[in-house]
Amino acid sequence: MTTSGSQDHIPMGAPTGADVDTRPQAVPATGAATGRAAALRARGARAAREYGPALGLYGAVKLIGFAVFMWLLEWSGEYLTKDHRFGGGVHPWDVLGGWDGWWYQQVAQNGYDPHLVPLVGQVWSYQQDSSAFFPLYPGLIRIVAACTGLGTYGAGMLVSVLASFAAAAGIYALTARLTDRRAGVIAAALWGVFPGSGAEWAVYSDSLFVALAVWACWFVLTRNWAAAGLTTFVAGLNRPTAAALVAAVGVAALIALHRRRDGVLGPLAAAVVSPLGMFGYIAWVGWRMGDLTGYFTLQRGAWLHFFDSGAHTLDVFEGVLLGHNGYLFAYPTEDLIAVLLVATLPVLLTLLIRLRPPVFLVVYTVVTVVLVLGSQQIFGNTSRYLLPAFPLFVPLAVALRRLSRPSLAVVLGTAAVASGWYAGYVLFELGIP
Repeated sequence: MTTSGSQDHIPMGAPTGADVDTRPQAVPATGAATGRAAALRARGARAAREYGPALGLYGAVKLIGFAVFMWLLEWSGEYLTKDHRFGGGVHPWDVLGGWDGWWYQQVAQNGYDPHLVPLVGQVWSYQQDSSAFFPLYPGLIRIVAACTGLGTYGAGMLVSVLASFAAAAGIYALTARLTDRRAGVIAAALWGVFPGSGAEWAVYSDSLFVALAVWACWFVLTRNWAAAGLTTFVAGLNRPTAAALVAAVGVAALIALHRRRDGVLGPLAAAVVSPLGMFGYIAWVGWRMGDLTGYFTLQRGAWLHFFDSGAHTLDVFEGVLLGHNGYLFAYPTEDLIAVLLVATLPVLLTLLIRLRPPVFLVVYTVVTVVLVLGSQQIFGNTSRYLLPAFPLFVPLAVALRRLSRPSLAVVLGTAAVASGWYAGYVLFELGIP
């Protein structure tokens, strides 16, 4: 005779419902830690497989270019003495912390004291002031120096090198999303051999800005509006050229709102938050100087750097093409290379548009180019100023992905050597008084 219910199938001696402890069982701490460690290892392995080829190739071409650059500095040591070397310094590598790098280190050590001090009888109408340099990069230098014991030079180099790899990873991820992984790997390497890439491993804020810009674009592409707005906000604390990124995020947000695909709050919040870093710092400098336009007055009067709607660029083109080198900041070889580079921009922009990328990427690229070519600055540095225009590398990467590995190695290796020569040549020419 049997009884009804679930107990018909319970083996003899097995605990009944009244005997079973149904309370949640605690996982041993060691087991939980082991599980977390295994999960982290798995994530690290996946990240290494995904980003390893791009970062490895970027690191390889950068090391080649950097070695050529340092060799040229060492070879030219008999000409660039301690007193005449670009930026000064006892050792050849000290040039990596010269000029802008010196200013960033001063901010890291001493902070800001914004003032407009008039000058009389000089090209510059105001004394140069460290508040022309945005605070994020020197702030990171100060933090890294305090945490590691490195000096401001070493801390700045560490921040720049790490940021350059973060930028290369972002360029890979963005390009791979738009095209394929092979093109993404090549695009990351192209960023490392661009003529102005010497600034990537120096006490300059370029690598940090590109890292923030490319990941902000990635967040927009993946519709992570909170991350896009916050990253753009932080980028605005690093360089004023974040205006191009702010414009891109704003356009992307407007398109998302028009299509009603991500709600209202996310895109709207990104558009509102993204410009606050850049405008906040500019407003703070103006408030401290007692002049709301103080930052722009300083840039124009102390560095002769201002937006002139392309008048200086046209002046340089006329000087280079007609042989008149009387314009301000004339460096014939660098200017010629910059002119050739600028001449390729319409082609690269056309090829980029033909790939049908998202509209915000085209906006970001075009505004970046307009800011570079529409401003009076050292025209020979155009290749450096165009480093943030990373979408231009996408069509080049798409074209180069058809090459075999040996052919690609020859192309990128040659370009790496050329980029190191260019960086060394520029410093050599500018270092001679």
